[in-house]
Amino acid sequence: MRALGLIAATILCVATQAASADDAEPAWRASALAMLPAGYVAGTAYRTEGSTGYLAVYPISSNDPKSPASVFATRQALVVALTPDATRAVSVALKPRSGPDPDTDDTDFPKHADLAAKRSTLPDGTEPCDFGAWSVDKDPDGLNVRAEPSIKARVLGTLPPPYRLKLGGSENTPDGGWLTEFRIIGFKNGWFLIEGAKPPGKDYEDDKKYPRSAPKPYAGRGWVASNKVGASYANGATRMGGLFQAPFVDAKWMPAQRELGGPIDTDGGPKHIFACSGLWGLVESQDGVRGWWRGLCSNQVTNCS
Repeated sequence: MRALGLIAATILCVATQAASADDAEPAWRASALAMLPAGYVAGTAYRTEGSTGYLAVYPISSNDPKSPASVFATRQALVVALTPDATRAVSVALKPRSGPDPDTDDTDFPKHADLAAKRSTLPDGTEPCDFGAWSVDKDPDGLNVRAEPSIKARVLGTLPPPYRLKLGGSENTPDGGWLTEFRIIGFKNGWFLIEGAKPPGKDYEDDKKYPRSAPKPYAGRGWVASNKVGASYANGATRMGGLFQAPFVDAKWMPAQRELGGPIDTDGGPKHIFACSGLWGLVESQDGVRGWWRGLCSNQVTNCS
C-alpha cells in the first residue's frame, strides 16, 4: 500500500508541475510562436515588462547528438513587442540574452561556473561535464579506453565487462553482474572523457571478502565511446517526468516514460546517453524521447534521489 501511495504521489506531483507550467504562460506567447524564426524551438516565456515579452528559444539542433547544445554557450531570446494590453505579439526580434533570469536558471547554478573554470585543464575542444556512469559493454575483452576520442587512437587500458562475483551466497551481485563505474569529466565528438574507474562491485560488497583476483580497470584518464556508457537518472533539482530540448530549465519540456511505464524520475535510467554538458546529459528515454536531463549517477543498488 505504501508503494502505491508513493506512486500516486509522484504522478500527482508531475501533473501539478505540468499544470503549473501551463498556467504560468502569458497570453501573448501563443501569438509570438507564429513569428518564431526558422531553426529555433520555443521554451518558456520567462518575463513580461510592460509592452515587451521575452521568450526563451534554443536552436532546433540542441538535442541532436551530432551538434549538442552547450550549457556554457551564449544564449538568445525572442524579444516580443506586445499590444498595449500585453495580450498579443506585434513583432519579434532575436537578440542576445541578457538581464535577470528565473531563479532556477542555470546561469545561477554554481557548479557550472566551477566546471567552466576547469575547461583549460581538459584537452582542446572538450565540453566540461561531471557525473557518474558505467560501462555497458559486454565484450569479454572489456571496453577500450583510448588516448584520444577516436577509434584509431592508442588503447590505454580497458574496463571490465559485467563481473559476476560469487562468494558462496554472501555476495550482493545483481543478476547481470556488477558494472564498472567511473566519472565522466568531458565530451567530444561522440566520446566521453573519463577517469577514476573502480573495480566492478567493490563499493557494494564486503571489502574483506572482495577477491584480489577480481578484474582491475584502467583508472586513469581516457576516452570511451558514448554508445558503451550507461547511468541512472539522478535528482537534478529540475522538473521530473520528462526531458528538456536544450540543457536549460526554460527550454521546451517533453514528457518521457520509464522502462516499465510512468513518467521518468530517479528510478531507472535512459536507454542511451549521447553527450553531456556540465551536469546535463543528452539522453534517449526508454520510450524514444531525446532530450536533456540534469544529473546522472552510477549507483547500482539504489536510486539517486
